[in-house]
Amino acid sequence: MRQPVAVIGAGVAGLAAAARLAVAGHAVTVFEAGPSFGGKMHQFELPGGYRFDAGPSLFTLPQLVDDVFRLAHRAPADYFRYERLDPITNYFFADGTRLAAWAEAGQFAAEVEEKLGAPAAAVTQFLARSGRAYDATAGTFLHKSLHKAGTYFSPETLKAVGALPALGLLGTMHQRHAKAFADPRLVQLFDRYATYNGSDPYQAPATLSMIPHLEHGIGAFYPVGGIYAIAESLHRLAEEFGVKFRFNEPVEEILVADKHVTGLRTAQDVYDFGQVVSNMDVVPTYRRLLPTQPAPERTLAQPRSSSALIFYWGIAREFPELDLHNIFFSSDYQQEFKAIFEGKTVGDDVTVYVNVTSKKTPADAPAGHENWFVMVNVPHDEGQDWDALTQKTRRLVLTRLSGALGVAIEPLIKAEKIWTPPGIAADTSSFGGALYGSSSNNPLAAFLRHPNFSGRLSGLYFCGGSVHPGGGIPLCLLSAKIVAELIG
Repeated sequence: MRQPVAVIGAGVAGLAAAARLAVAGHAVTVFEAGPSFGGKMHQFELPGGYRFDAGPSLFTLPQLVDDVFRLAHRAPADYFRYERLDPITNYFFADGTRLAAWAEAGQFAAEVEEKLGAPAAAVTQFLARSGRAYDATAGTFLHKSLHKAGTYFSPETLKAVGALPALGLLGTMHQRHAKAFADPRLVQLFDRYATYNGSDPYQAPATLSMIPHLEHGIGAFYPVGGIYAIAESLHRLAEEFGVKFRFNEPVEEILVADKHVTGLRTAQDVYDFGQVVSNMDVVPTYRRLLPTQPAPERTLAQPRSSSALIFYWGIAREFPELDLHNIFFSSDYQQEFKAIFEGKTVGDDVTVYVNVTSKKTPADAPAGHENWFVMVNVPHDEGQDWDALTQKTRRLVLTRLSGALGVAIEPLIKAEKIWTPPGIAADTSSFGGALYGSSSNNPLAAFLRHPNFSGRLSGLYFCGGSVHPGGGIPLCLLSAKIVAELIG
């Protein structure tokens, strides 16, 4: 039996890390402050029969989930199934234009040419280049630690770095898209991919322009039963390999002696562990759990990503023009992001995302009704008046949706719950409620993220959205893979 490992936090990265380590022969115990697993990826119900996935709603790179089961020599479909989405997203522009983002690049390009008048060839060429950029760089920048010297001396890394200028990945995302497309609506559509890691397309590096390839090159998917099914499947596998889960037992301190991790302390007991993996946000990991240890202040001071203001609504009507994913764009994207990242507030014109899982899982809402997950990108919490901002944003959202859909939405709301940045911070230990840890608003952001291991304390490792390679389901799963490989 290999050395026992403690995992702090049962979010998706913690679950995947625990399962991988258990399969490798480690005795693993997961300590979770909440009553169950999932972290941001939890579910809940509202009165009247409306079920919601609370956090992540978009699912790409499903093979990263499958890989965990294959590692365990289990058939992924025995635990977890999913379907490919087509269309992926319905777009509603401020000028009234509507556009469906089809999965196949050629069909999507034809739709763009028909609805926006932009040349289809420009779209297919852009997506092809996005795919080449992903293929050239993902193996180095996503699947490996950027904080190990060996990563930089491999031929694969030299090839990836050399490919960046030829792939047009210098400058910002917005500059890249404005150069590729003349229609501002199409630029806005591709700029929105910056929000996939909580960043600003007017500042984020053009390397992020490879993100559309995940949807149009590889595919976007919906797990049967909803996003929570990912967490359920990983939890089931982990338990089958002997992982112990201690729920409602928050860790109070990571114990250290002679620069080596020796265990954990909770209110219930002190536990001996020579290796600890923190799936908690890296900032509270240092501030709360390692109060006597020097912290990497430069890393912890990196600007935070955006957060979200989410309205969960039970809607007493069905809308055939909506699908699983729907985007209602603002009329001035630059001002919207300027308000978030410079003003630290919510602007007067916001982009609204509406996720309706009852389109795929009818049992998520009563017959004739829908469950709307309505999200607006907002700044992380720095002490703003969230009561006032929530009221303002709710009014803006209702006006935008009612106008676009031609129906007064507020009278249709039969159940409601709201999740604010302070609520996200309190419920998930995400510093400031930032959904993706630090932002990616500068070219060196990937290198400035906290590594998946401690450079000062042996036996201490990190996974989850606040460390390399970043936030979102795929990157969290990759962080778990990297940690498991580091521990061995």
